[in-house]
Amino acid sequence: MEPSIIAITLLWSLLFIYSILGSLDFGAGFWGMIYGQSNKTGASQIANRFLSPAWEVTNVFFVIFVVALVSFFPFATTMLGSVLLIPVGLGLVLLTIRTTFMVFAKHANKYKRVLVITSGVTGLIIPALLVSILPITLGGFIKIVDDYPQLQYGELLTHPTLYMHIAFGLSTELFISAVFLMDYAKEAEDWSAYHTYRLHAKWLGPVSIIIAMLTIGTMPEEASWLVSNIEANPLWFGLSILFFLLGYASLYFKRSSGRHGLARLAVIFIIIQYAIAIYAYGSAHLPYLIYPDLTVADGFTNPTVFYHLLIVYAVGFSILIPAFILFWKLFLKDQRYLKQQ
Repeated sequence: MEPSIIAITLLWSLLFIYSILGSLDFGAGFWGMIYGQSNKTGASQIANRFLSPAWEVTNVFFVIFVVALVSFFPFATTMLGSVLLIPVGLGLVLLTIRTTFMVFAKHANKYKRVLVITSGVTGLIIPALLVSILPITLGGFIKIVDDYPQLQYGELLTHPTLYMHIAFGLSTELFISAVFLMDYAKEAEDWSAYHTYRLHAKWLGPVSIIIAMLTIGTMPEEASWLVSNIEANPLWFGLSILFFLLGYASLYFKRSSGRHGLARLAVIFIIIQYAIAIYAYGSAHLPYLIYPDLTVADGFTNPTVFYHLLIVYAVGFSILIPAFILFWKLFLKDQRYLKQQ
């Protein structure tokens, strides 16, 4: 396998991890805001209990992804930095504001409500800005003027594919977070929150699949190459739908206790579903980073440098992985934290 393909596969893997963690992080912030004033369910408490430590882990993977992108594909940064400056820049500003509130609001109770609102609102806007990058890579929205790439904002903002991509990103975020928080509520034995998140997962699942299909149908004519590649690999997308159906069916399975839903099984199947879908989409997107002006090979670093970078990342992850396992045990499995004893 070519070094550039290995590099883009590793980068895509980091993107998958961040997309899942980001969905949980930003989704929890949104649900915490929605149910912040409700006394009928513990959904807000469960969301905030998960969100409290989780946002730091999400930010770690965001930094790792950006560093990997720049180090693996340094010759792509000129074009990427030029055309993605506004969406990524706005996203970073909002992420900074959100992080600042996360850090300091814990020490000032009078700002607690502001924190909840900030977390909830940015939990929708930041993913929308990040997802808006995808249609830009499809072709038709970048014009080269005097050898300088310019993003055609007028064409982008008036094309339905932008808004369908955003709708897909948000529906996916809320669905994944609802399924996970359903499982998290089960671990905490908060059954009011469990049933609340299960209810949301039941309607968000089909909505996310429908929007995904519509998103493919709204892609611009310049993206016909991508649509053709997707249609040429129906097996992977078929497997994605299969695992979605398995995960969705897990929401309805009746347990011996009388409660409906196998939460942990649903989480596993849904994550597998999105893993298959993301890798299938990434494969269909090859060999382009941005069509038709930037390919994976064009932006790739020197192979020798790449293999040295692999060693550095391997050492880094050998340190990070045990830390993440410890994090999981402390905040996602420890009953003293889950039940706030």
